[in-house]
Amino acid sequence: MITIYHNPCCSKSRAACDLVSNANANEPVEIIEYLKQPPTVEQLKALHAMLGGPLRDMIRTGETEYAELGLDAASVTDNQLYEAIVRHPILLQRPIVVHNGRAAIGRPTENIEALFD
Repeated sequence: MITIYHNPCCSKSRAACDLVSNANANEPVEIIEYLKQPPTVEQLKALHAMLGGPLRDMIRTGETEYAELGLDAASVTDNQLYEAIVRHPILLQRPIVVHNGRAAIGRPTENIEALFD
């Protein structure tokens, strides 16, 4: 199973869907429009573990909500960041593709290709 956390308004996200469907036609694909179905804190923690790296790498720091919520402060905890993403899913990087227990943020799309090597 391949899972894509997708925003249909995002060209990179649409490109990730195309890449996955063209390269992996034999595997089922679940597309989650995360703005309509925000992930839970538990799902975000699982994604973070699969992505590796700092939690802030999976957050869109350029979004207005990021600044308005003061999420750039060093004192903000991981739990506060997870909760902010749940309440404001626009903060989640996109697209995120999950395959075989690993995940990648599709910026650039080569990150996704590496999941299938």
